[in-house]
Amino acid sequence: MEKIRIKYLCEDIERLKYIDGKSDWIDLRAAEDVEMKAGEFRLIPLGIAMELPRGYEAHVIPRSSTYKNFGILQTNSMGLIDESYCGDNDQWYMPALAMRDTVIRKNDRICQFRIMKHQPQLEFEAVDTLGHEDRGGLGSTGKQ
Repeated sequence: MEKIRIKYLCEDIERLKYIDGKSDWIDLRAAEDVEMKAGEFRLIPLGIAMELPRGYEAHVIPRSSTYKNFGILQTNSMGLIDESYCGDNDQWYMPALAMRDTVIRKNDRICQFRIMKHQPQLEFEAVDTLGHEDRGGLGSTGKQ
């Protein structure tokens, strides 16, 4: 089993854990109270730094309820943290844009992450034809 070393930069933040063992995503929490006005951008501190195992990266995305509960969008759609971002002060953040006035409290679950192996090395080959039938373009399978 791989091990991830975590430094908590906020002593009173809840420790990372799997939720009910049913998901392979792990919730991340705000490390401080944050008030935002509509249209405001903030880097919300998550109170942790990690040493990921060699050959892995972390994918950080909003929780499904983040927009409903807090009215914020993660501005980079998905955060990618590579294994070299592992210093004692390499705190993880959620870059957020408020779509309405909002208050996020310390320990509110605002995003989640999972660990993925790096993509294998690939070789790219230019060709004149791929030799397959066209599907009909973007969105060709319809709405249903």
